[in-house]
Amino acid sequence: MVFYLPENLETATSLDDLTPRQIVAELDKYVVGQDKAKRSVAVALRNRMRRQKLAPELADEILPKNMIMIGPTGVGKTEIARRLARLTNSPFLKVEASRFTEVGYVGRDVESMIRDLVEVSIDMVREEKVDEIADKAEQNAEERLLTLLLPAPPAVPRKGPEEDDGARTAAAAQEQFRRTREKLRAQLREGKLDEREVEVDVRDRSNPAFEIISAQGIEEMDINMKDILPGLFGQRTKKRRMLVPEAMEYLIQEEENRLIDMDQVTRTAVERAEQSGIIFLDEIDKIAGREQGHGPDVSREGVQRDILPIVEGTTVNTRYGMVRTDHILFIAAGAFHVSKPSDLIPELQGRFPIRVELHSLTTDDFIRILKEPKSALVKQYTALLETEGIKISFTDDALEAVAKFSAAVNDTTENIGARRLHTIMEKLLDEISFEGPDLKKKVVRVDAAYVEKQLAEVVKNQDLSRYIL
Repeated sequence: MVFYLPENLETATSLDDLTPRQIVAELDKYVVGQDKAKRSVAVALRNRMRRQKLAPELADEILPKNMIMIGPTGVGKTEIARRLARLTNSPFLKVEASRFTEVGYVGRDVESMIRDLVEVSIDMVREEKVDEIADKAEQNAEERLLTLLLPAPPAVPRKGPEEDDGARTAAAAQEQFRRTREKLRAQLREGKLDEREVEVDVRDRSNPAFEIISAQGIEEMDINMKDILPGLFGQRTKKRRMLVPEAMEYLIQEEENRLIDMDQVTRTAVERAEQSGIIFLDEIDKIAGREQGHGPDVSREGVQRDILPIVEGTTVNTRYGMVRTDHILFIAAGAFHVSKPSDLIPELQGRFPIRVELHSLTTDDFIRILKEPKSALVKQYTALLETEGIKISFTDDALEAVAKFSAAVNDTTENIGARRLHTIMEKLLDEISFEGPDLKKKVVRVDAAYVEKQLAEVVKNQDLSRYIL
């Protein structure tokens, strides 16, 4: 089941210390059940760590063991891969294979997934560099802002016999200026200057840009004329009045851009994408099977053949240089209700040697999903309502009733896994959420009787299709 958390995933001190059993234990904090899938990705991750300790000539020959996850929607396929990437701080990209079969699909080809992965990697590495220089950038921005608030006094030239007196006067003026600047610094940090305005030189971003069309498709290179003819355009700026907090934020961003070496960021990001990138190919079952010869759809087998070289290992041209895909881990996933993995072309099947099946969710799984994950659905709603002073508690029999209802709906209608719980919980807490702070009773206890009352209309009418996400 999918549960997104605002906080970062807790990791071990060193990834080298993570055994497959510990990796599974980390995944257990966010995904309920599916032990076979967790074991498979844990071994794949551990093999990546082992490969990094080998000699370069041997390590280059060891390819990642790509896998196919088979199971209905909403059972945790995407979340397992996403959490694995967070655990290893790896660039992660999810892409639907069916997007390449859309009628009238124009623009970027299958290689775009590699370009998108590199962009994700660039953002990750840049954020890490920003964290490293954040204090220095803030200090520099503060000094610049203080200069805008209190410009330095002009130096007065001193001549003749009065030079010594002029020097003492200048020193006193400098000391007075320093004390005034420190007072302003204290007021700035205390927020007493937030209502003041300053005039800041901001970069003029109205430079013309080009879009380059390559043989592979439209690659948005965003080349500015100032990069081609810097002497002609130069670095244009314009004056803009801002409140002090806004100016501080802008100056911090400028300092970050100045302090970060983007060439180094690019080199590190490309290497990370090549060596530890993870691409999640969802809906792989939608491109399986032979052609029927009807309609204008793009050939599904043709899409498989386009994806094949990317998975096999090739070199893709990006705006940051050439990127090899040999050691990118590909995790494919699909429900395979109609087709089966053997319907894929043999060459593509061979590039996914590991296959793992994820089971449908049971009533017990739904109960665990509601209670166990670090950001379980019950915890989310409890925290949301607590912001308005409403303390809500769920009894065990209430959670059991919700789980049984969810399982019954999945059995009666199309199975969409644990995503069903979002719909049911919204229906269950609709009245409480609507009343919000107007509730006279600030403590709400949800038990089985309350669940049956709130969902009675749905059960009575058996109109379960209305509550499908």
